[in-house]
Amino acid sequence: MQESSPTALIIETTTTEEYPIDFLGDAADLVYFLSFTHAERHGSDHPFTRAAGIIKRRFWLNLSPLLTFGDARPESPPEERTLESLCQEAAPLSECAWQVQVAEAIEGNRELSDMVAWAA
Repeated sequence: MQESSPTALIIETTTTEEYPIDFLGDAADLVYFLSFTHAERHGSDHPFTRAAGIIKRRFWLNLSPLLTFGDARPESPPEERTLESLCQEAAPLSECAWQVQVAEAIEGNRELSDMVAWAA
């Protein structure tokens, strides 16, 4: 297992199978992308937010299942309740997570590539 950065993606599962996720490295950029994707509804103009908007609207990819997340270290009772309520069905999340079209959309579109290039 790789050492994680201060910003880490933690996925909890109830499966008894071997841990099914392998991100092939540090997933901090994915956490940032998902956070800025979530921030779109609040008017964010970050390049990740704009890239997510293009992915959702131009390529018709549903990113909603990836936007159900919270802080792994809640600092208040309301945050603890939120964290406990984040459980979701595996199928829609898995389908969304495995949509290789997201990576292909970014790699095949100059505008998207430029928006996310600085994070690489």
